[in-house]
Amino acid sequence: MLWQTKTKHKKEYTILISSWLIGIVLLITYIPRNKVKQSMVGFLFHQVLTWLFGLLVVEKGLIKYPVRLFKKAHKTSFTFEYFVFPALSALFNVRFPEKVNWFYKAVYYFCYPTIITLLEVYAEKRTKLIEYIKWNSIYSFITMFLSFYVSRRFYLWFFPQEESDADVDLKC
Repeated sequence: MLWQTKTKHKKEYTILISSWLIGIVLLITYIPRNKVKQSMVGFLFHQVLTWLFGLLVVEKGLIKYPVRLFKKAHKTSFTFEYFVFPALSALFNVRFPEKVNWFYKAVYYFCYPTIITLLEVYAEKRTKLIEYIKWNSIYSFITMFLSFYVSRRFYLWFFPQEESDADVDLKC
């Protein structure tokens, strides 16, 4: 029975497994060795944010995740809420372009949630990974933007010297 379920949703499981592999590769490739501690703090803090908010929106019936890796654990998307989004937050914080003007920082802040939202809209329309019930892409963008902002504020509070030591990197 489990095998039939996985073959029935082969595209979805391929996306979930690929997300884990791509996330691991991105973390290994783009987190400098001297910033591993900082990336772990950003990763773990973002897990707390996504755990709280992810459970809230699922339990309130705003979003549904029909296909997920750990169906019996809980109703949220373990892959997105506990790995992909926190991994992207770790990259966001460690690679933040602190030594540039406000316009480039704003572009950087908008790049991450925009790309994630576009991928989420694709997944909502073309797969069974996510289903909007009383939700839409604007809410996703706003909540992701705010979570990156809160995560950045926490990161700078936890590592105050990072503001002056940050590398200039404008890649999204």
